[in-house]
Amino acid sequence: MTEPDPPAWVLDRPDAHWLAVYTVCIGAFMGQLDASIVTVAFPTLQQHFGAPMGEVEWVALSYLLVLVAAVVAAGRFSDMVGRKLLYTYGFALFTLASVACGFAPNLPSLIVFRAIQGLGAVMLQANSVALIATSIPRATLGRAIGIQGAFQALGLALGPSVGGLLIALGGWRLIFFVNLPAGILGCVAGWYLLPRSRYLAKRAPFDWWGLALFAPASVALFGALSRARETGFDSTPVVGMFALAILFLIAFLLRETRAHAPMVDLRLFRNAAFSAGIASGLLSYAVLFGILFVVPFLTERGFGLSTGTSGLVLTVLPAALGITAPYAGRLADRVGARPLTVAGMTLSGLGLLMAAFWHGGPAALAVELVIMGIGLGLFTPPNNAAIMASAPQTQSGSAGGLLNMTRSIGTALGVALAALVFGFASGSDHPAHALTMQGFAATAVLLAVLALLAAGLAALRGGKASA
Repeated sequence: MTEPDPPAWVLDRPDAHWLAVYTVCIGAFMGQLDASIVTVAFPTLQQHFGAPMGEVEWVALSYLLVLVAAVVAAGRFSDMVGRKLLYTYGFALFTLASVACGFAPNLPSLIVFRAIQGLGAVMLQANSVALIATSIPRATLGRAIGIQGAFQALGLALGPSVGGLLIALGGWRLIFFVNLPAGILGCVAGWYLLPRSRYLAKRAPFDWWGLALFAPASVALFGALSRARETGFDSTPVVGMFALAILFLIAFLLRETRAHAPMVDLRLFRNAAFSAGIASGLLSYAVLFGILFVVPFLTERGFGLSTGTSGLVLTVLPAALGITAPYAGRLADRVGARPLTVAGMTLSGLGLLMAAFWHGGPAALAVELVIMGIGLGLFTPPNNAAIMASAPQTQSGSAGGLLNMTRSIGTALGVALAALVFGFASGSDHPAHALTMQGFAATAVLLAVLALLAAGLAALRGGKASA
């Protein structure tokens, strides 16, 4: 339970902090790859286990629910016991659980192992941005988070194609076994290359009551957003889960205002840069995953492309995001976060409006997706860097946990809203060509509104903390 110092040959290097950044990027890449790679296996899993799709979906939901419920608590815990420690052990747990998933004899055991894998991902993701923020000089923080964002985008882009290739080569179990070599590399690199944690918070009893209230609130909210995709926001189960989420959230906030050592220090949200960054970041993830959800309907049903070709067209968005992100992070170190975040989400909104009103075919759509990807690439690294720079370094883990939770909630929100609007506007689960175009246009307009709202929120950040 004691973090070791890196070897002398690492400590003596003037660029040792960049070794830490690239070590964290291994986890960032694998986390996004694993989140997207499993989705292509659903039909194969359904056939292999002979189970209905509703049960197979829990292979993804069990992972995501654990991630949403526990990532903030893991960030707070790492602030007290050590971020390097939790990151490295999280990588080990993630890797072992991945191997267990690959050997799963039945669907229930696979779901349980995916939940354990999600716990490992919690320990990774809660600490990834925090490790960068406490290892890298503040003058280059934007550039470092931009590099991490590029690795995340690369993992997201490669997930479906890598997953399809592995399933074709050796079956669904390979999509879990592929994590073993990367996991070994990540564990070894984390143990030897990451610096010992600095700026730790004072040890205090962990806020278990806070976790007991926060976990069901976040799970109910995520569950409501996920269920709304299929049944709509006005269905009884969805309304009930939203009500449950609100009740637990109110109880959690009351608890945190009175706790001696709260799981989430609500004073963080008094900082305009932090609050604006969290809110606009949530909307940006809703925009990104809303696009990723709805575009295949347009390309396959509207343009008549094959699934493979449709995937290639869609890949240009995360590719553009990944190429833009490092440059945006470096530029943010010079000009600050506000101009880049506002310009980025405005550009994404413009790309969405172009896609909504100009159905020029696959080539035109690819150009519009590039515009959206560049906009999101301009936004994400500066926004993440501004969030981390605005939080005290003793609370970097908590801030990183909140940042990662907004990614999960934003993902669910974007998919739920996109599914709802597309289904309503097209009027059918299998709409004709004209109705597909109509449904896509309505969804793109909604996502454009969310992007412009995110730009407005990003403009609210102020002062040098936003840089």
